[in-house]
Amino acid sequence: MRHPPRLTALLAGAAVTLASTALAVVGTASGAAAAPVCTVEYSVTNQWTGGFQGALTVTNNSTALNGWSLGFSFPAGQQVGQGWGGKWSQSGAAVTVTNESWNAQLGAGAKATTGFIASWTGTNTAPAAFTLGGVPCTVDGPTTPPTTPPTDPPTTPPTTPPTTPPTSPPPTPVTGAPELSVTGNKFTDQNGAVRRLLGVNRSGGEFMCVQGYGIWDGPVDDASVRAIADWKANTVRIPLNEECWLGLDNVKPEYRGAHYVDAVKDLVTKVLAHGMTPVVELHWTHGQYTGNSAGCADVHATCQKPMPNAQYTPAFWTSVANTFKNDRRVVFDLFNEPYPDRATSTATQAWTCWRDGGTCPGIGYEVAGMQDLVDAVRATGAKNLVLVPGLAYSNDLSQWLTYRPTDPAANLAAAWHVYNFNTCADETCWNNTLAPVAAQVPLLAGEIGENTCGHAFIDRVMKWFDDRGLSYLGWTWNTWNCNSGPALITSYDGTPTAFGTGLRDHLRALTS
Repeated sequence: MRHPPRLTALLAGAAVTLASTALAVVGTASGAAAAPVCTVEYSVTNQWTGGFQGALTVTNNSTALNGWSLGFSFPAGQQVGQGWGGKWSQSGAAVTVTNESWNAQLGAGAKATTGFIASWTGTNTAPAAFTLGGVPCTVDGPTTPPTTPPTDPPTTPPTTPPTTPPTSPPPTPVTGAPELSVTGNKFTDQNGAVRRLLGVNRSGGEFMCVQGYGIWDGPVDDASVRAIADWKANTVRIPLNEECWLGLDNVKPEYRGAHYVDAVKDLVTKVLAHGMTPVVELHWTHGQYTGNSAGCADVHATCQKPMPNAQYTPAFWTSVANTFKNDRRVVFDLFNEPYPDRATSTATQAWTCWRDGGTCPGIGYEVAGMQDLVDAVRATGAKNLVLVPGLAYSNDLSQWLTYRPTDPAANLAAAWHVYNFNTCADETCWNNTLAPVAAQVPLLAGEIGENTCGHAFIDRVMKWFDDRGLSYLGWTWNTWNCNSGPALITSYDGTPTAFGTGLRDHLRALTS
């Protein structure tokens, strides 16, 4: 959904160069440099067992540079797997990051931020020395990352699924947020009990950071999360921004990298503490698109793009999956609303682009397809439930079954969005296109809404989904205009709009 205007490959061998990505540089001076003097700040923004995400900020304290090369050595066998902010290479322990032609200029006093994902074993000791153009830099700030990996969250061991005849009582659902699995066309928990995801979206994390206002739109304290649970919601979808998560320096320092990651982890923890399922979802991404239905002309993650990009999105999901892979209560929603069908001339081209990525007609950047993103998640060892949306802003699932990506974990479900102004917005379309998908895999309507300030339309959606035991989430738990949001609430204490009243009363009725 759009928002109010206010607001890679693994290294193999001794020396392999990684695909580079964009880097924003502060400062505009240029010219040849002589004996550069620099300051480097090295930090670990996120760490998990066997891997971590790091950031490097280099300040040029000498004359302006037209071309730069940053060098350092890992002291404990760390190996870079993905990188952004320049051309990354590693030979043995030695790592080098060099500029691209379009980010070569590093003016006097200018800062450049790069980032990477790497593996580690034993002790993740920070590099002790850095060079810029072969000249030693001063190391600024803490350089030793935490050496103890995060403690795996406690989980209840799965119990053996019932083997008694179907005449026995159904399995008892686990208490609190479940570890979700796909069983046929149903979501099931550790006990084998069928579960439905019913709740809301909590927008803000996708746009506030990149617009420079903060990380969340409105409070995300315990009281505000409890207010969601008071509606008898059991799921909260959390839209995210890949540039803010990865720490690209077009985002203000206080809203990117470790600050952003920690804020997301904190909100996920609060949602879980209230017994609800957190769905972390990639909403806004990098890549310039100015074609049909473009939301903006900006290369940065400031609007909905037609597809994920190969530069950053696999790295984003590698990091997110590593962050949450030890807690299968967290669900991954790969990409908000794909619309390659607006750029391509045929449905076959659109669905092929959707699944396979690469060079897609009408899209000017290299695309990461849904299969690429599933592969990135599963390569981390994560077994979490993965949601895959369709075309036409996630409103078209007509060929989802034909083109669905392969999941080695067999824990994949379909995601769909619907508003009263969408093409597939009546029972005939739902019967023709949704029902065949829902007969084979679980189906979640990740966004339902209408621009009327009423709830007559979502009442129809919820009835259709209730009749089939399917899942849905209202857009959105924000205090916006109920027409343009559409917004569910007028206050973060849970006071509903007229639109929100329909969802709140319905969720409460389902549990009464």
